[in-house]
Amino acid sequence: MDIFLRNIDPVAMKKIDEMAKRKSISRQEFLKSIVEKIAYEPEINENEFRLERIIKMNFQIMKEATSTINRFENLLVELTEE
Repeated sequence: MDIFLRNIDPVAMKKIDEMAKRKSISRQEFLKSIVEKIAYEPEINENEFRLERIIKMNFQIMKEATSTINRFENLLVELTEE
């Protein structure tokens, strides 16, 4: 799909061209990547939020498992000392 933009500030276009040049890509490729990033940003943010939540849950599960293992080890020590 094509997009045509008019009346873009020349200073803004120069900055865009400079950013594209730094990335060694064309203006078209640069702007295309920005437009697509904007379009998918809400989904990316939601996925990042879900991933962060899963990591926190996994950390909590690991913490609880470590605590359980420590209690089990202490119980084994007590049982073997008698």
